[in-house]
Amino acid sequence: MSVANTFSVTYSPAYTIVPTYECFNRCTYCNFRTNPGESPWMSLLAAETLLKRLQTKKVCEILILSGEVHPHSPQRQAWFQRIYDLCKLALTLGFLPHTNAGPLSFAEMEQLKSVNVSMGLMLEQLTPKLLETVHRYAPSKLPELRLQQLKWAGELQIPFTTGLLLGIGETFDDCWETLEAISNIHERYHHIQEVILQPHSPGNQQTFDAEAFDPNQLPKVIAKARQILPPDIIIQIPPNLVKDEQWLLACIEAGARDLGGIGPKDEVNPDYPHLQEQELRNILEPAGWKLLPRLPVYPQFDGWLSKELQGAVQRWR
Repeated sequence: MSVANTFSVTYSPAYTIVPTYECFNRCTYCNFRTNPGESPWMSLLAAETLLKRLQTKKVCEILILSGEVHPHSPQRQAWFQRIYDLCKLALTLGFLPHTNAGPLSFAEMEQLKSVNVSMGLMLEQLTPKLLETVHRYAPSKLPELRLQQLKWAGELQIPFTTGLLLGIGETFDDCWETLEAISNIHERYHHIQEVILQPHSPGNQQTFDAEAFDPNQLPKVIAKARQILPPDIIIQIPPNLVKDEQWLLACIEAGARDLGGIGPKDEVNPDYPHLQEQELRNILEPAGWKLLPRLPVYPQFDGWLSKELQGAVQRWR
């Protein structure tokens, strides 16, 4: 597994496991959630069967991506325990877990640190005006609550991924402010691996009535993000949401250097199938870019991991 250089673009060979699609938030652009009580939770037995099948595939990262159970719900502890147990199971079977399960308490983050090589949470946008529109029924999308996660991740020395969702009612100035907030926290803790710039892409489930984020604007946002963010933060874009090959190459020329986890399905954007490794090579290599696999933790953060996690990472390195 490699680290990007000037002429390379990275991706993580990944598979997404969803403990539950249930979520107490109702973001109007969401194409992932179900209502609480409407979908079964993934059992450990089902997960073990799945993971054992993946052991013969080129899968390194197991992304644990979950809908959110309310912090005061009587099911919160069982939900958290299921996430922890899934991470532990993935680790035991030789994979490297990365969890993104919405805002967590400090104690929950501290516990998950022992079974994850990295974690993540999208800031999306920090502008409070979205609480009156797309986030009106999404209590965990409070900007201060999500910023707190980035700070706690820094205090706990958790390698972290965050990002922006583009085209949900923000202005460009709002984007720059969110990027500056990420930059300021990173300069204090030096823990953010990647910032994802994810263009809103309409799906069949959402109620948000808006067009897709203008593709012509994405290279501009990437270039500005590259100016705002410290050079050690990698900019990531999801290639399945960048449908035109020339647009994808323009995004890379503008400063994006990672394509995220590539697996059989994009759970967050199920209407947009992932471009697979060979398809991406066919686009990138004629333009002079080398596509390299990477781990879900970057080498400079290995020393933050427990001895057990360091051993798991070294086997993949």
